[in-house]
Amino acid sequence: MSSSAFPSFPYRIPFVEALGLELHAAADGKAELRIDLTDAHLNSWEVAHGGVLMTMLDVAMAQAARSLGRHDGAAGPGVATIEMKTSFVRPAEGALRALGQLLHRTATLAFCEASLYDGEGRLCAHATGTFKFVRALPSRKVGTKPVHRNPTASE
Repeated sequence: MSSSAFPSFPYRIPFVEALGLELHAAADGKAELRIDLTDAHLNSWEVAHGGVLMTMLDVAMAQAARSLGRHDGAAGPGVATIEMKTSFVRPAEGALRALGQLLHRTATLAFCEASLYDGEGRLCAHATGTFKFVRALPSRKVGTKPVHRNPTASE
């Protein structure tokens, strides 16, 4: 959950909320996320699970892509991850910080990178990713199936 001292996510992402990721900044093609690890975030070696790190890197890049030219905390265009490559450099422990940056964008794609650091400023993981700008999907409630139109039915 985001602290009131920092900007909140401009839209709801239940998985990100469940992990406890905090958005600390998102503007002009850059974003910063933070988390204080708990036991729920750890793997069997008692360091951050790779899935937590990859999620932080993915969300930091997506926020950076969405934030280009924004200063008002608004969401910007939607993005969907097309591909992502992650390198794990060292085990991650304690308070973590992910910094995302938009490297290049076209009308439909954003090319980004993100680095994840531990509380002592050591690089723990790095990722690059490609994101597609998308229109917002219609809102759906949990447990419901999307309604598909019958293409042969007359309108």
